[in-house]
Amino acid sequence: MIESIKNKVFTVIFSTLFFGIMACSSDSSSENTVDKSLAVSAASLNFLSAGNSASFTITTNVDAWTITNPDASWIQLNKISGASGTTIVNVTVLANTTTTVRTATLTVNSTQTTAVNIVLTQAAGVVVPPVTALYPSYNTNPIAADATGMTSNATQLAAKIKLGWNIGNTLEAIGGETAWGNPKVTKALIDLVKANGFNAVRIPCSWNQNLENTTTAKIKTEWLNRVKEVVQYCVDNDMYVVLNIHWDGGWLENNCTEVKKVENNAKQKAFWEQIATHLRDFDEHLLFAGANEPNVENATEMAVLNSYHQTFIDAVRSTGGKNANRILVIQGPTTDIEKTNKLMLTLPTDKVANRMMVEVHYYSPWNFAGLTKDETWGKMAYYWGSNYLSATDTQRNASFGEADLEKLFKSMKTQFVDKGIPVLLGEFGAIRRTTLTGDALTLHLNSRAYYLKTVVKQAKANGILPFYWDEGSLGNNGFGIFNRTNNTVYDTQVLTALLDGLK
Repeated sequence: MIESIKNKVFTVIFSTLFFGIMACSSDSSSENTVDKSLAVSAASLNFLSAGNSASFTITTNVDAWTITNPDASWIQLNKISGASGTTIVNVTVLANTTTTVRTATLTVNSTQTTAVNIVLTQAAGVVVPPVTALYPSYNTNPIAADATGMTSNATQLAAKIKLGWNIGNTLEAIGGETAWGNPKVTKALIDLVKANGFNAVRIPCSWNQNLENTTTAKIKTEWLNRVKEVVQYCVDNDMYVVLNIHWDGGWLENNCTEVKKVENNAKQKAFWEQIATHLRDFDEHLLFAGANEPNVENATEMAVLNSYHQTFIDAVRSTGGKNANRILVIQGPTTDIEKTNKLMLTLPTDKVANRMMVEVHYYSPWNFAGLTKDETWGKMAYYWGSNYLSATDTQRNASFGEADLEKLFKSMKTQFVDKGIPVLLGEFGAIRRTTLTGDALTLHLNSRAYYLKTVVKQAKANGILPFYWDEGSLGNNGFGIFNRTNNTVYDTQVLTALLDGLK
């Protein structure tokens, strides 16, 4: 009996010690073994054909990870390895010079957990037809690239442009500079514009009517000199200048078609070789814009427009000097924000990185900003903004308001600005309706001022560069701020509103 009791006691003591040790071992194991995880913030990234950057975040508790890059010839990473914690990885893709979409898969690996993938997709490059010898080459004296005074990339230069002003209905006027009712541009006018808060000028310009020889597309030297003179007025005031080919009779704008593609690319090349060569010595204060409001409604026409943009970029770059690094501006389809968001999925290729901007215009809603008579599709609107609508003349209230404006501008920020491609709001404005009287006129003018202030405010909030459209008209249905005849401020309410939008 005593032996039996001893055995039972021993068994209890042994079991207690054994399972106690095992429990301690189990607790120790659970403390030292933590589930390992590795996650990325995006399963896929999309890139423009012109090349741009994007990023993703790695969040993990593994000791170490590495990234496998399948094609370093066009994909560049700022990090390829790391450790536990949160890490942002920047991905830069170079321009796609092929005519097909290209894809690749980055793999984030660790020996402690399952690998994860990020799929990269880049749009196809632009197809440009061979430019036939319809016109002689005007790139007769290309020079070596000169980076003097051209240090800013597109994003850096965009940060320097605060508020822009259009010399509308002047250098683009068909029939000559004064044909549409404005006097010739003077240095005094540009001084006035600068003194009143603008630090950039957009010069709408025609070229096709200023040819010395239509057969050879040779631009008159005196016209090139006149344009250069106006650019100089601006640059002397430390103002930035956007010089374009405007409507110009519609040879490009109304013909983004396969039928006209070869002919128009030839003319685009001839014109820009001459313009770029003649104005080559200006520093980064001068930007070139390849078109104005190209009429594009579908993907086929967008492809043709992209070929015009590609020819513009190639022609300017080929002349060398400061043009080798100049900021170039390309236009969205019809410069309409919604169409640009939908159709401008591929950008032309530029041999120099980060020197491109995209241009859109804004006159929405048109029945408030520009409609001058009632139409079957809608009536003129006199009042805009939630606090400026009429309680009595309700049929003249604009239904397209602040939220719509904010949504459109944010779409441009997401599509371009966030990818390192600034957006230039080349034109915006709203006409004054001075046939109204009394309280109706006061409410209209106040709502118009609020509209313009809001456009500038939202543009700046989304990294968009606002250029007010001023066509010089001071009467009913006009946009004019300045009296160009006596160089005075005419519309102080609008000027104040624009400047208030910057605050």
